[in-house]
Amino acid sequence: MSHLSSMKVILREQETCCKALVGLLQRERSYLVDLDVRAVEELTKEKDTLLLRLRFLDEERQRLVFALSKEWPVQRGEELTLRVLAEKAGDAELSEIRLKLVSLAQTINDLNSFNRRLIDRSLSNVRSARGVFDASGEWSPERPMSGTLVSKET
Repeated sequence: MSHLSSMKVILREQETCCKALVGLLQRERSYLVDLDVRAVEELTKEKDTLLLRLRFLDEERQRLVFALSKEWPVQRGEELTLRVLAEKAGDAELSEIRLKLVSLAQTINDLNSFNRRLIDRSLSNVRSARGVFDASGEWSPERPMSGTLVSKET
């Protein structure tokens, strides 16, 4: 298999992983809105596994870019990007994959930003609630967490 064919296989696999990541981020948004902490924890494990897979694929892609730079030399100071490679190779399929990856990367960035805002808002609410408890003297990190018996029914 040529380096260019191997590159397409890696890029398609990256595309598949990015689509899966978009799905996970959409589920995460739903769980964050529902305040489903356990589901977010489980989803985080799935995201970590997927991100590790993407990292391995990216390392392989970089190795292939290095090999392809020997086959498709570029001008001094120029980088062998997917756009440049697609132009040099005259490969429409490679160009199409690149466009899909760019679009997926933007979608991932947008979803991640939205989820970050949801998390920030939740943390702000927790801090505000803690401030109310701190001000009322009802809760203190130094005081052990214990309840007070208010009434005893028999």
